Amino acid sequence: MIAVHTVEEIRAAEEALMARLPDGALMQRAVAGLVTVCAGLLGGVYGARVVVLAGGGNNGGDALWAGARLARRGAHADTVLLNPEKAHAEGLAAFRAAGGRVVAGDEVPVALADAELVLDGMLGIGGRGGLRGDAAELAALLRAGRTAGAVVAVDLPSGVDPDTGETPGDHVVADHTVTFGTGKAALVVDPAAAAAGVVHPVDIGLGPYLPEPRLTVLEAADVAALLPDPGRESDKYSRGVVGVLAGSGQFPGAAVLATGGALHGGAGMVRYAGPDAVAGEVRERWPEAIAGPSPDAVGRVQAWTVGSGLGDGRAADVGAVLGAGLPVLVDADGLRWLPDRFSGPALLTPHAGELARLLDVERTEVEARRLHHARRAAQRWNAVVLLKGSTTVVAAPDGRVRVNPTGTSALAAAGTGDVLAGLAGSLLAGGLSPFDAGSMAAYAHGLAGQRAAAGSGYPSAGDVLSELPAVLRSLRGVVGGG
Repeated sequence: MIAVHTVEEIRAAEEALMARLPDGALMQRAVAGLVTVCAGLLGGVYGARVVVLAGGGNNGGDALWAGARLARRGAHADTVLLNPEKAHAEGLAAFRAAGGRVVAGDEVPVALADAELVLDGMLGIGGRGGLRGDAAELAALLRAGRTAGAVVAVDLPSGVDPDTGETPGDHVVADHTVTFGTGKAALVVDPAAAAAGVVHPVDIGLGPYLPEPRLTVLEAADVAALLPDPGRESDKYSRGVVGVLAGSGQFPGAAVLATGGALHGGAGMVRYAGPDAVAGEVRERWPEAIAGPSPDAVGRVQAWTVGSGLGDGRAADVGAVLGAGLPVLVDADGLRWLPDRFSGPALLTPHAGELARLLDVERTEVEARRLHHARRAAQRWNAVVLLKGSTTVVAAPDGRVRVNPTGTSALAAAGTGDVLAGLAGSLLAGGLSPFDAGSMAAYAHGLAGQRAAAGSGYPSAGDVLSELPAVLRSLRGVVGGG
């Protein structure tokens, strides 16, 4: 599990750790990790041209110290000081003593054009708001490709919001980010995460001083541990019976895909509720599914998946399911009939446009503030909200959040959300909480998308569905060591 902490939590942990260390020792730990990554990216340090963009404070100090160490190993190092009067004194002295050169004015674009590596140390985790003035101009030069080499952000790209993943203005777009101590929301939540490039974590010893994180990124072993594990005495009922209320005459494929996702997700039985014509298509593709015309006609279930391709005129059926008190996943068209608040376990799976309509804001506002709006909706409806998109965010009403790391553009195809809805519904029926079911389903769904893309550059929802069994087998292998 990758832990993500707030600036306030990081500052408190740093203060506690520094009280036990000699002056400057914590910074040098960070610098050592930063230099190791930079040296690896350069291949050979001797003769390499490095430019350090240094703001005031410790972030600029990290960058200057790193530039000094690279210069001592033979690099040609230049620095641009954003505010010379506030530059980190010890770092700048070390940089100059190692042969580093301070450049300004017309020398800056020339130095950047020749640089094989640019260190972005303009603004650290204490910064708020977008870049302004000279810093904004430097960020624009980097984005325009005015450097020959890689841009490496120190801790996080300058100008992004560390705690929210928002980009409130001009910011650096890095190829790599070397981050210290713990994760930051800006490195895992879009749009800021898109500016971080490849993230390289460096352990500086903060772990014992950090609180339990409220935001995490699951890894394969965490997800594998969540998988329901049927025992020798299990039967189809104990594995979970999931009801699927999806599909319509206009969108029959949604019912087929959601039912398939539920069957591949481990449910012992799937009961489909819908029009006879659609039920016929479901039975033809999935003869093991039981079908009936309405929720009360299919028999007892342990959880429901509602809404994919449902179309109009199904308010009564949706109301019956939402009023049953069972764990429920609500997707797509089902989101039009939400209660004021849920009293039982519920998982909502909107994309940005659907969440924007629910919250009466613009879609661009949701995409710009994904973490904020997912949490807001979770509290508003007392339900777990899985906000689909470039980085899928799973938010619980109590403020906990998990971010899915397996997202892929391969899932940008009609019907893939229906597969996700069925998969997550089967996990609810198998006994997982909405938070765990949503997190695990998003992770496995993303892996299935990646596998499908490896076989076909433009996979369909059916391709993604067909990869789910192999993905779940591989995850069980992680837990079993196989």
